[in-house]
Amino acid sequence: MRRHLSAYAASAAISACLALLLAPGATAADTTAADVTAENPYERGPAPTQSSVEALRGPYAVSETSVSSLVVTGFGGGTIYYPTSTSDGTFGAVAVSPGFTATQSSLAWLGPRLASQGFVVFIIDTNSTLDQPDSRGRQLLAALDYLTQRSAVRGRIDASRLGVMGHSMGGGGSLEAAKSRPSLKAAVPLTGWNTDKTWPEISTPTLVIGADGDTVAPVATHSEPFYESLPSSLDKAYLELNGATHFTPNTSNTTIAKYSLSWLKRFIDDDTRYEQFLCPLPRPSLTIEEYRGSCPLGS
Repeated sequence: MRRHLSAYAASAAISACLALLLAPGATAADTTAADVTAENPYERGPAPTQSSVEALRGPYAVSETSVSSLVVTGFGGGTIYYPTSTSDGTFGAVAVSPGFTATQSSLAWLGPRLASQGFVVFIIDTNSTLDQPDSRGRQLLAALDYLTQRSAVRGRIDASRLGVMGHSMGGGGSLEAAKSRPSLKAAVPLTGWNTDKTWPEISTPTLVIGADGDTVAPVATHSEPFYESLPSSLDKAYLELNGATHFTPNTSNTTIAKYSLSWLKRFIDDDTRYEQFLCPLPRPSLTIEEYRGSCPLGS
C-alpha cells in the first residue's frame, strides 16, 4: 500500500508539472518550482551502482574533527567524519557506538567510508568501556544531540534525518536508542548483544546484521530474535554474514558497508535509488549466509 501511495504521489507531481506546462501564461519559473517539488531534496551524490556502493570511498572528500570527552556530557567524546563540501546543502547524520571493552578505534573504518557517501558520521567513545546496552543507547542519543546542537559541524546536518549504529553492546544500544527515540530514521545493530531479546516497540526501520560464526552473541539468541520481534509492519531486514565472527565489524568489510550504506540512504535520505540493493532480497553468497526482509520497502 505504501508503495502504491508513493507511486500515486509521484504521478500527481508529474501531472502538476504537465498542467503548468500546458496552462495559459505558465512561466519557466512555475515549471521549475513544480520540478523541484517532484524531486527528492535529500538525495546526495550521483546515482549509485554496484561498484559505487562497494567502493572504499564515495564521491565526497572527507574531513574529520576530534571531540574531547571534556567538552561533552552524556557520552565519552569521539571523532566526527563529514563531507568537506557544502555545495549540496545539509546531510543526514549517524552516531555509532563501539562494543564492550572497545573504543571508537574499533569502528573507525566506518567513519570515512560512510561520510564519503554523503553522511555526517560520529564514531563515539562511551563513558566507560564496560557500559551496558541501555547506557550505550542513551549515549548514542546524547551524541546526536551534541552533533546537531553544539558541534562545529551542526550547520552541515539536517537534524530531522538521524540514525544510529553500533557493534555488540553498541548494537544492542542502537536498538535501545531506536526504542527511546521513534523519530530516528534508521538503526543498524552489528552483531548486537542485549539481554532484551524482543523489540516490538521499535518503529524505526532497522537492519539487523549477524554473523554465522558468532559465539559471543550467537544469532540464534541475539540477532535472529531481535529481527523476528520487530513489528511485521516495519521496514526491517536481517543480514547474516557468511564465514564471519562477532568481531568481523571491527575491520573493513564490504558486505557490511554495502548494505548499511544502502539502508541508511534509503531511510535517512529517503533515496529510493538505493532500494535496488535491498529488494529483491539479496541471495546467499560467499559473504551472505542468509538475508530476510520486507519488500517492497515503504516510503
